[in-house]
Amino acid sequence: MGKTPLSNEVKTIVLVGRTGNGKSATGNNILGRKSFKSKISSSGVTSVCEMQTTAIKDGPIINVIDTPGLFDGTNSAGKEIVKCIDMAKDGIHAIILVFSVRTRFSEEEQATFLTIQALFGHKIVDYMLVVFTGGDDLEANEETLDDYLDSNCPQALQDILTLCGNRKVLFNNRTKDESKRLEQVQQLLNLVDTIISHNGKQPFTNELFKQLKEKASETEKAETLGIKMQLQKKYDDELKRMTHMIESKLKEEIGKLMKMLEEEKVARCKAEQNYKSIQSSSNNEIQKLKWDLQVANSRQTNGRRRSGTCAIL
Repeated sequence: MGKTPLSNEVKTIVLVGRTGNGKSATGNNILGRKSFKSKISSSGVTSVCEMQTTAIKDGPIINVIDTPGLFDGTNSAGKEIVKCIDMAKDGIHAIILVFSVRTRFSEEEQATFLTIQALFGHKIVDYMLVVFTGGDDLEANEETLDDYLDSNCPQALQDILTLCGNRKVLFNNRTKDESKRLEQVQQLLNLVDTIISHNGKQPFTNELFKQLKEKASETEKAETLGIKMQLQKKYDDELKRMTHMIESKLKEEIGKLMKMLEEEKVARCKAEQNYKSIQSSSNNEIQKLKWDLQVANSRQTNGRRRSGTCAIL
């Protein structure tokens, strides 16, 4: 990574995922420096949206937005989503779902994906790619990402990867090898370029992005301090309105998702119980058949013995 970009082209990427999966460490890896707070913690280190920028040598300027977990126990998710939109008013070029090979894929991660999809529409999936952190663990076991997915890929994760066009990359955020770091970052940026090309070189935006961009543009064009203050107030009011709207929608969607996931869990448990019941019944039938066969063989053997005895007499 250098300080001299080839052009003024700017690409904005957003990191999302469960608390503890390594979003901030991944962001630092992309930036080539420790800008986002990152450490091993049971609670999330990232509590607010934050944006950092890096200039790729002979390439574009990259804006990296780090986000807190949607389900990290705080009540500010709606506010941080609006803040993220505000930071990326010109649109988002890629959303990076950060998972970890160190932990099992969870319902929370599935819910995060589905919530983002519900908030921004199905089109948002066309801008997603997946980063799996913990590459050093797989390297230590001489495994590849495909090896890991072949043996540890639940159906929900398979579905997400399919919807994301199977765009995925493995990250080792602990590597001290600069060439290896650059290689994995380049793999990610190549996937970002694929997303941009796939979407006609247009970043993701929707009505929320457009409204904030228009309000911000009005504020910047204000010529007098009085007008500027008025417009700034309108802009702040718009942010509050959007926050309230998104928080309401978020609460509604999360409620639906939790209900759906609970129903799936109940159905899964019921199916497992039915399977065990059928298996138990089948085992009993097999045991009965074996017993009947033993009895039949025993009778046949005894019959032959009696028959043999009579012949001698």
